[in-house]
Amino acid sequence: MNNSIGNISAIAKRELKGFFASPVAYVFIVIFLLLSGFFTFMAGFFFERGQASLKPFFDWHPWIYLFLVPAVGMRLWSEERRLGTMELLLTMPITTWQAIVGKFLASWLFLGLALFLTFPIICTVNYLGTPDNGVIFCGYVGSLMVSGAYLAITSMTSAMTRNQVISFIISVVICLFLILVGFPPVTNFLINVLRAKSGVVETITSFSIITHFDGFQKGILDMRDIVFFLSVIVFSLFSTGVIIRSHRAG
Repeated sequence: MNNSIGNISAIAKRELKGFFASPVAYVFIVIFLLLSGFFTFMAGFFFERGQASLKPFFDWHPWIYLFLVPAVGMRLWSEERRLGTMELLLTMPITTWQAIVGKFLASWLFLGLALFLTFPIICTVNYLGTPDNGVIFCGYVGSLMVSGAYLAITSMTSAMTRNQVISFIISVVICLFLILVGFPPVTNFLINVLRAKSGVVETITSFSIITHFDGFQKGILDMRDIVFFLSVIVFSLFSTGVIIRSHRAG
């Protein structure tokens, strides 16, 4: 057990060093912070609303992550395949799942760092009013879960191809689908135009990122929502392992 944790930690450290060895990490963080501030205070009409709430901040996160998270994760395995270092990595005294978990955790930790750096927004809201910080905390937990789900999906698509652009496009399409199946205009279309039964619509929306993220935004830590995101992460990482093993067998 200790050996497994040590191997995962070694891979995670290697991946984190790779992030900060190039300007990509810093560019991502700057872009994320700028977009978060813009969509909270400008596009979210924060001052016009007259409420000490970060709802506009969290409302945009599934959409901001839609492009930024695949941009971070698209290189996870495609870069290893392109450079021919995947075989070298997997011949080290580590298992495939240890490499997958290590690379995923490093990238998720990086995304968590970027999210943490938005703390000035929390300070601003608390300075201007008296928000419910419990709701804000739940929103951050939900936001971290959304980024983890997107990242795991991108890890899977990255293992499919050595082309990072293709990995990026496929992951964006999958994540967009997971948003749209619970997006109000889409559900209204299913009910009003296609005359879909409420049970069918509820089943479809249960697979949506929006549906499960909404509870976190309301300050509710529902185990069903947590299980949903963890299931997406586990399934995507499991699929990543299957794809990588198929490459090795081939």
